[in-house]
Amino acid sequence: MNVLIRKAVKEDCKRMMELIHELALYEKAPEAVIVDFDHFVESGFGGQPVWWAIVAEIDGHVEGFALCYTRYSTWKGRRLYLEDLLVTEKLRGKGIGKLLFDRLVEICNEGNYSGMAWQVLDWNEPAINFYKKYNGVSIEAGWLNCNLPVETS
Repeated sequence: MNVLIRKAVKEDCKRMMELIHELALYEKAPEAVIVDFDHFVESGFGGQPVWWAIVAEIDGHVEGFALCYTRYSTWKGRRLYLEDLLVTEKLRGKGIGKLLFDRLVEICNEGNYSGMAWQVLDWNEPAINFYKKYNGVSIEAGWLNCNLPVETS
């Protein structure tokens, strides 16, 4: 299987949204995806993009992606935040996630980030086991997620 890891382009957004919905189903929260396609595209490829992504392409078809943005830690400085890493279910366990994650590590080193941060659900044993294979990864306890939805007009 020949996998191409490349920077996402605007034309990938339709497939990325399909994979985002697949991820939401896997995480038992399909109703939680409320972003619409136009907003998603504008947020990544508009005048002031807030995210970027890399994709895993096989035979011209996107089968996985990693979506990121830069965050700032007052304790650690500039860090890469991995919002989502997903490989379509039918291709999990074939090394594609590792290719994506390894590329993110390279990007961190090339971009002089102090590290990378992300979240993983406590019940997602396959993902937890995947991340534990990387030396230096710590999965921290003690932090609670906080969210404040804001009404927009």
